[in-house]
Amino acid sequence: MDQLVKLVSQKTGLSEEMSRMAVQVVIGFLKEKLPAPIAGQIDSVLGGAGAAKGVQDLAKGLGGILGKK
Repeated sequence: MDQLVKLVSQKTGLSEEMSRMAVQVVIGFLKEKLPAPIAGQIDSVLGGAGAAKGVQDLAKGLGGILGKK
């Protein structure tokens, strides 16, 4: 999650504290709105271990939800 916070901070010019808050709000929203199998992967993706694989799996799942293959 730290990488995401830094990226948001760099792209928006927000402080790290504000960026962390924004990221947490978005993550919470996604967990509420996504189907349980995909929402359950969010923490593992942001945890670091296997993050690249987790991001790919999450992207595939999102693509399916949005009608893309």
